[in-house]
Amino acid sequence: MVTALVCNDHSLDAIAAALCEHYGLAIKQQWPDDGEYHLSLTLQGLSLQQQAADKSAVTVDFCAGANAHRRRFGGGKGQDIAKAIGIGRYVPSVADLTAGLGRDAFVLASLGCQVTALERHPVVAALLSDGLSRAGNRHLPAPWQALQALRPVLVDDETRNVVQRIQLQHIGAKDWLQQQPDNSVDVIYLDPMFAHDGRQKAQVKKDMQAFRHVVGQDDDADELLHEALRVARCRCAVKRARKAPPLAGQAPTYALTGKANRFDVYAKAKVEAP
Repeated sequence: MVTALVCNDHSLDAIAAALCEHYGLAIKQQWPDDGEYHLSLTLQGLSLQQQAADKSAVTVDFCAGANAHRRRFGGGKGQDIAKAIGIGRYVPSVADLTAGLGRDAFVLASLGCQVTALERHPVVAALLSDGLSRAGNRHLPAPWQALQALRPVLVDDETRNVVQRIQLQHIGAKDWLQQQPDNSVDVIYLDPMFAHDGRQKAQVKKDMQAFRHVVGQDDDADELLHEALRVARCRCAVKRARKAPPLAGQAPTYALTGKANRFDVYAKAKVEAP
């Protein structure tokens, strides 16, 4: 099924049509009566929702909410993800192979990393592009630049500077890796979508329910590790569920284990300037 982009603001017709062409979406002016998740475009932003009025709509917002809170109070270089990437006196470049809604990419960029964020799913890539656009990112396709010109960017300078360090590419990780030379990126980061453990008492948050429904699982994640290790100059870091087996059955050099997740680190060299 092709996800629809619903836009009933005629001032955005040209931009909506350009976005649909870019991401392979179907354009609609009325909400489809099919019970599926679709995208809604307004001047205020892009959201993924199941019905026209949906209080649990999924949006990407780097200017407020959880992303902004984590940037300010998340623990800086003391976070496990920062340790897994190897951020120290030298701040490495990072390729985030499965960017998703951009949360980890934003954390790494806030710590100074230049991040190449890859997202192959068109709906997710569109949501992430919208969040970056509203935060003032300048590295976006033409339709987003046109939309950016129509709406004020109400964001602080620090957040605007952070998102400039993220370059989003709408491409599959496997295809992107095959295009890269050996040892060309300091660190490769991979956070594949894994199945939710039904035995866990805590329910998956509403945005992740929608995300999982639309995207599914990354069943080909095991295939990425070998190529990722070829492209990484210093290390690969893989985010896993706490008790999940290592990716591709390959034991990491070491792991950082938290309450719900762990980071498997595949070290090749010290994280330092070349």
